[in-house]
Amino acid sequence: MPATAPIRVLVVDDSASVRQTLCQILATATDIAVVGTAADPFVAARRIQEEVPDVIILDLEMPRMDGLTFLRKIMAQRPIPVIVCSTLTEAGSRMLFEVLEAGAVDVLPKPRVDTRQFLVESSVRVCDAVRAAARSRLRPRREVRRTIEAKLTADAVLPPPVPTRRVTGTEPIVCIGASTGGTEALRDVLELLPAESPGIVIVQHMPEHFTAAFARRLDGLCAIAVKEAETGDAVLPGRALIAPGGRHLLIQRTGATYSVAVKDGPLVSRHRPSVDVMFRSAAQAAGANALGILMTGMGDDGANGLLEMRRAGAQTIAQDEESCVVFGMPKEAIERGAAAKVMPLDRIHLEIQRFHAAPPLSRSA
Repeated sequence: MPATAPIRVLVVDDSASVRQTLCQILATATDIAVVGTAADPFVAARRIQEEVPDVIILDLEMPRMDGLTFLRKIMAQRPIPVIVCSTLTEAGSRMLFEVLEAGAVDVLPKPRVDTRQFLVESSVRVCDAVRAAARSRLRPRREVRRTIEAKLTADAVLPPPVPTRRVTGTEPIVCIGASTGGTEALRDVLELLPAESPGIVIVQHMPEHFTAAFARRLDGLCAIAVKEAETGDAVLPGRALIAPGGRHLLIQRTGATYSVAVKDGPLVSRHRPSVDVMFRSAAQAAGANALGILMTGMGDDGANGLLEMRRAGAQTIAQDEESCVVFGMPKEAIERGAAAKVMPLDRIHLEIQRFHAAPPLSRSA
């Protein structure tokens, strides 16, 4: 059986030290190969003429042409999966959404080497982002199964649910997990929800500092309120709470109401925040009063948690393959029997409204 060709990456950044760090990070992955570097978009354009990469890692602040302009040119002339790696996207929601709307598959902060732990986690994030970008639906690509590296489960943050425990109550809650492609998918869903919607809790795989800008941007676009979650925040009708990058989010129950706790902890299913952690907490706190939705993204984070939600009586949904940017996480959930329904992105908001309007006794899966 022939060996699978590595994912070819072009690194475009005007900083020699950043180029070197990214190359060192990517060199740790046997399925990724750096085929070139460039200090500005003009050099990058010449590299692309010589060899078209599978993925481009792109800075925004560069001489002669800024990265956003270059990104727009790539998407208009020769679409290639692009990961934006820049400090500018950390600064505010405007630039973050401009690069996503221009066609970037993902956004990453500049890798730091100040601590070994941060460098290790940064390496995981960068390499996984490259793999997800290479499998994105910008252009047809044969799915390649790779060996899944050892990873922690939600047990590292929260004990497994007790199978016989049932949760009573009437307050509905919606839990959504997403990764690659999820920023735009979440916007598509949340923008269509009316102000009278159930409380929503979201884990979107994003780095630290990015989620606050993401939440502010959505808050300005949606009828519901959207904010980055803080410990003690109540899960209220008409409001969505987004897990902060770099921290896990757990749902807690007090009487008939819910709140969230934001906690530190190890990477779970290779992510922090982890969808599995949030879904497990929902299974324990909300049971049949919850609706779990797993959307576009690479890997399997959320698949086990969604199954735990379904076993606790919750309704569960996986986004369908056709509407996903990367059909990884939903596919894993479907294969494990975690998804009671599979549906396209443009129907998910309707299902949330249907769930909200349903009598309490009919919410159980």
